[in-house]
Amino acid sequence: MDERLQKQLDFSLEIDKEKNITRQTHLSGHGRAENDAEHAWHMAIMAYFLKEYANEPVDIERVMIMCLVHDLVEIDAGDTYAYDDEGLKTQKEREEKARERIFGMLPDDQCEELNALFEEFEANETPESRFAHTMDNLQPLILNNSNDGGDWVRHGVNATHVLGRQRKSADGSEFLYKNVIEPIVKNHIAKGHIKDE
Repeated sequence: MDERLQKQLDFSLEIDKEKNITRQTHLSGHGRAENDAEHAWHMAIMAYFLKEYANEPVDIERVMIMCLVHDLVEIDAGDTYAYDDEGLKTQKEREEKARERIFGMLPDDQCEELNALFEEFEANETPESRFAHTMDNLQPLILNNSNDGGDWVRHGVNATHVLGRQRKSADGSEFLYKNVIEPIVKNHIAKGHIKDE
């Protein structure tokens, strides 16, 4: 078999492992914990249907690809819960090591392409990366809302953490932040599901 194709197929099989990475967020309606692949698929589809609410015009294909590849590094690095202060301290280092191995399985040009997409997402400086980050924040938020805030209660998160993370969503979509995200967060603070400080 052609070496390039073999590398692409090996990578394709390797990324199947993303389905085994369990997240802290649960599926809607008090379902089981979701996995990274489900999260990536869900936010990519959401990005497509919600693109009209982006602050600026976006290349939606680029946004969707960012959504699909941003957590592939968690195959090695594991999922870091958004409100885990200790885990966040080592996240970048773990993900860099994972990215080198996993993306390095691809032919050089495709490895460079995925690295560029990953770096763009992490830098959060382009309209596409900002909108992808909004989806990354919104997707678990709507799941948690559907579960009556169960994941926030389980982890004892506070308003400072949740609002601090979610305010960044306005960089990609002020409309979604004001009309969806902020009302959901405020509702769960009022219910006591998110600790008010």
